[in-house]
Amino acid sequence: MPLNRAGNVLSAVLCITVFLFATVGAEDPYRFFNWNVTYGDIYPLGVRQQGILINGQFPGPDIHSVTNDNLIINVFNSLNEPFLLSWNGIQNRRNSFEDGVNGTTCPIPPGQNFTYILQVKDQIGSFYYFPSLAFHKAAGGFGGIRILSRPRIPVPFPDPAGDYTVLIGDWYKANHTDLKALLDRGKKLHFPDGILINGRGPGGASYTVEQGKTYRFRISNVGLQHSLNFRIQGHRLTLAEVEGTHTLQTSYSSLDVHVGQSYSVLVTMDQPGQDYYIVVSSRFTTPILTTTGVLHYSNSAGRVSGPPPGGPTIQVDWSLNQARSIRTNLTASGPRPNPQGSYHYGLINTTKTIRLQNSAGLVDGKQRYAVNSVSYVAADTPLKIADYFQIQGVFRVGSISSNPTGGGIYLDTAVMGADYRAFVEIVFENTEDIIQSWHLDGYSFWVVGMDGGLWTTASRNQYNLRDAVSRVTTQVYPKSWTAIYLALDNVGMWNLRSEFWARQYLGQQFYLRVFTPSTSIRDEFPIPKNALLCGRAKGRHTRPL
Repeated sequence: MPLNRAGNVLSAVLCITVFLFATVGAEDPYRFFNWNVTYGDIYPLGVRQQGILINGQFPGPDIHSVTNDNLIINVFNSLNEPFLLSWNGIQNRRNSFEDGVNGTTCPIPPGQNFTYILQVKDQIGSFYYFPSLAFHKAAGGFGGIRILSRPRIPVPFPDPAGDYTVLIGDWYKANHTDLKALLDRGKKLHFPDGILINGRGPGGASYTVEQGKTYRFRISNVGLQHSLNFRIQGHRLTLAEVEGTHTLQTSYSSLDVHVGQSYSVLVTMDQPGQDYYIVVSSRFTTPILTTTGVLHYSNSAGRVSGPPPGGPTIQVDWSLNQARSIRTNLTASGPRPNPQGSYHYGLINTTKTIRLQNSAGLVDGKQRYAVNSVSYVAADTPLKIADYFQIQGVFRVGSISSNPTGGGIYLDTAVMGADYRAFVEIVFENTEDIIQSWHLDGYSFWVVGMDGGLWTTASRNQYNLRDAVSRVTTQVYPKSWTAIYLALDNVGMWNLRSEFWARQYLGQQFYLRVFTPSTSIRDEFPIPKNALLCGRAKGRHTRPL
């Protein structure tokens, strides 16, 4: 049977199954996607590379959705190796089986498909998806996700004249297989070769606008390593939303977007009719990488000319002060009509403090990275599936400490236990000279504080307990700390990782097992009926179709 026809037939069968048996609400709309993942030649920096394409596109297609939509995404793997997609910022409420990382989901074998069944429950905002296995992220396979508010929910700004996805990231000319081989030999990656805007090198990305109108730009740093600064020549950026939270609409000349992060800005086209530079440059690096795109006024009288406008380079204080200025709009509605400020996180007593310290070192002569001295190694069976079937010997809860140990780096399948409905404080402690960026699947959290030096209990005196931004990824500056508050209201096995992708690949991640003894679907959905089973779970059975 031809590939497309086979995929369509299987998709149709699964769609019928979803309608008949899905546990998500039947009143919420469904959106269907059929994606074919292939290799293809790409030339983003002028050199031919093996890219990963989705339906022939690099980057992949955007996902447009509305709060509470059900997303049925049929992914056919036409690569010659296993493949998974993960959903940066999609919380997969009560359903970590669909998270698409190696600790939750079996890989899609070459020549086969898997249909993700996601619901963007009680979410709005700007996010992205990416390939999570091997070092596929260095080859593409990523794309934007936007979740619009439901029509009856007010949004704190007028509808923009246009809404653009802007995927920025550092990039290597080397194939992803070569980069992976380098890491597998225990070596570090060299400095990136350039920066891309929507998969294009210098001068390749262009956005057409009309003078006098306001546009929304959803900016995500999908790169591998570096924080980036985004700016538009002659225009101010009004911050509107950060990873699902409407913010105070502060105006900036440029914006630092750390790796893994997403921001929405509003830009009013209030300049004379001509073309303007869009500039993206690396932060805290030597040398500074820079690339440009073009903001094209429809009535433009001339092309961009002269040097691109400069921006901040290595200044940490500038970036720290900007990060502290990002606040939640307490009176705006989120995904529900009630104001975002109606949840008073600062009045809730924390039940536990977790301190996480990143480190780098050698294990058996090879480069590794760790959290609280543990460098993660993947098990032979996804942890969530092993947990569901109660397969012994795959992982051990408590294999990573909730505090820094101060010891040397060692290898383990790191899983930290946590209680459902606990309210915890997590402190990320960065004793290294690099900037870190941390992401937690399945959740958003309040970034209540960040500063230089060592964290102590006295650091809590400077926490923002009123209007801290709630987001899914946060930076930690060199030799600094960042503190977050987190309500553990989503049962499952959730990946907490460095977004510095070589560090994640070489162990700087672990899984947070949020557990309840309840077996009610009000707390957690059962394993999906179409779940792939692998490793020690192979031969077992999910619920019957």
